[in-house]
Amino acid sequence: MEKQIDEKVLQAKSGWLMLFISLIMVAGGIALFAFGVQREGAVSVVLAIGGAILVVLALVFINGMKVVGPNEALVLTLFGKYYGTLKHEGFFWINPFCSAVNPAAGQITVGGKKLSLKAMTLNNDKQKVNDEEGNPIEIGVVVIWKITNTARAVFCVDNYVSYISTQCDAAIRQVARQYPYDVASDGDEKSLRGSSQEIAEILKKELQGRVEMAGIEIMEARIAHLAYAPEIAAAMLQRQQASAIIAARQKIVDGAVGMVEMALRKLSENGVVELDEERKAAMVSNLLVVLCGNKDAQPIVNSGSIY
Repeated sequence: MEKQIDEKVLQAKSGWLMLFISLIMVAGGIALFAFGVQREGAVSVVLAIGGAILVVLALVFINGMKVVGPNEALVLTLFGKYYGTLKHEGFFWINPFCSAVNPAAGQITVGGKKLSLKAMTLNNDKQKVNDEEGNPIEIGVVVIWKITNTARAVFCVDNYVSYISTQCDAAIRQVARQYPYDVASDGDEKSLRGSSQEIAEILKKELQGRVEMAGIEIMEARIAHLAYAPEIAAAMLQRQQASAIIAARQKIVDGAVGMVEMALRKLSENGVVELDEERKAAMVSNLLVVLCGNKDAQPIVNSGSIY
């Protein structure tokens, strides 16, 4: 099992004092070198060499000065070993032989070898996967994440940006194949389209478990794009339209039956007209045709007796 590296936050010294000392060393070294050049003999050589050494030391000390901004971090190594992490904002001086490490420099970086501790967005390309029923779908996810352990992000994975991108694709496939794209309106089963909040929480938990070793925290993971694959989109659209038409017809029929019952009851209660069973059946038939038809009915006025 890979060894986990614990983050060590450095309490570095202020860089202003070392900057002042370095400037004095540079000025003193230049003065000694100039004074030694003007003199003759062995003393001049010693003074010149001493001045040059002071200037070189000053340049080495200046190399140890680092500036860290808000929500930035520097992961430092000393001769191949993890030295510590600068996470506090300000101007600091550290061991000048330390070097900053950031394997994702050039991808997500705030300048040089600094790591960004800000919340960042990962928006991978849409990918084609199969849902629980085997239907090919296109799905895209937006992930909000940030680095919480700089040592793990740098040393436990080869490139934490590529790592979270790859794990995001794997998590999407794992979650998508466990749930159908959609379910019936009266079903209580979770679906990718109808249970967006629940699926988002499941996806976040799945992805967090995969990137824990990289010192990354998943703040939010949500489905940004969800659609049937082009090869079955037309057929699935027809099925959805058919389901919608059937549901609409059911409501229309239920409403029409209720209206017919109310009409017959009102006519009977108010004594408007007495209808036998045959006339009631005819009236029910006519009302249902009018209420359930796709087109407006054309009225016919009966000027004679209904009998």
